[in-house]
Amino acid sequence: MPRALRRLPAPALGVLGVVGVVILWWLLAVTVFSPTTGTYTPVPTPAAVVRAAADAGAHFYWTNLWVTLKEAGTGYLWGNGLALLLSALVLVVPRLEPVLMQVAVVTYCVPVVAVGSLAIIIFGGADTAGQSSPTAVFLAALSVVFTTVVGTILGLKAADRSALDLVAVYGGSRLTQLVKVRLVAALPGILNALQIAVPAAFLGAILGEYFGKIEVGIGPSLVAAQVQLKSPQVWALFIVCAVVAVIGYAVLGVVARLVAPWAAGSRRAS
Repeated sequence: MPRALRRLPAPALGVLGVVGVVILWWLLAVTVFSPTTGTYTPVPTPAAVVRAAADAGAHFYWTNLWVTLKEAGTGYLWGNGLALLLSALVLVVPRLEPVLMQVAVVTYCVPVVAVGSLAIIIFGGADTAGQSSPTAVFLAALSVVFTTVVGTILGLKAADRSALDLVAVYGGSRLTQLVKVRLVAALPGILNALQIAVPAAFLGAILGEYFGKIEVGIGPSLVAAQVQLKSPQVWALFIVCAVVAVIGYAVLGVVARLVAPWAAGSRRAS
């Protein structure tokens, strides 16, 4: 990296990166992916995407985004709550670790298409327009279990051995070690796992909406735009989803720095 760029603050580098991506996108849209016949454009220019977004209006995006955000938020709370509970149970009853880790791996490796098909049969879709889809909530919860379980267990195991021995010498139980020592040591790892879970839950909710029986949401909007070959609308929805996921990820990053400032300081020092 040139020395002049190294002196720029991180936000400025981020802006430069976004500008570079947009310029590259524009060049590819008018050269490599420019339609030779017909009017259909698989990769529209940024200007066409902006026009499509303006034509749809803010109400369209907010109405659909709000439903998906509710599904993702509900799944995020359920999935992470279950993952944290299982991780704490492993520390209290260590023999359960192989079983619970296998369960977490299964939630990550099982095909989404198969799980979504079963979920739509079991839970069904939304009964009325604008209502959250139980299938989308389930897939959002399922999408965060693995990363949160792994991140939390690794963090809980990173506790200082001498501090654990001190609690044991004074008669403390495994539960006391968990509350007094392990949770403090694991806090940075837990917060990092919860940060990664934000975009994962959002993606899980969108995938859950793809299985149908819901009329409002990002998933149905993407399907409708694909069927109608409205590529600028598809790209506009994609960018909105990316921006929302990045904002959620960044917000959790700020929370992590406020709750565990010592972890942020150690990362900067390293």
